[in-house]
Amino acid sequence: MRALQAGLAYFGLVFGTGFVLGAIRVPFLVPRLGERWAELIEMPVMAVVIVVAARWIVRRFSLTRADARCWITGGFALMLTLAAELLLAVVIAGRSVGAYLASRDPVSGSVYVALLVVFAAMPCLVVRWSAPAGVR
Repeated sequence: MRALQAGLAYFGLVFGTGFVLGAIRVPFLVPRLGERWAELIEMPVMAVVIVVAARWIVRRFSLTRADARCWITGGFALMLTLAAELLLAVVIAGRSVGAYLASRDPVSGSVYVALLVVFAAMPCLVVRWSAPAGVR
């Protein structure tokens, strides 16, 4: 249960920040730079947010490598993120899931998928990086 709480908190921190950044990106950057460049500019910021949020989650929920909680945390946060992303595309944008996926830019969309993998793995990566040398 604690891993699911950690996953929910991790999702909330990262998705909430992404939502705020998206509210800035869409009206201000997309018209000037285009969708691809606007998304690519936002992604390093989101990578930093992912690392900072994962570090906080690992400390706050005492995640360790001794169990699978770090993987459950990251996987659950990823599932919530994908569900929220698709829900927003369908409800707010009024698109079908297929239309949403087809509309993604191939370059920034590929980077986004890679960032999702990093997002899911980051709690365990943080645990690994913060473990004493003999525990790794």
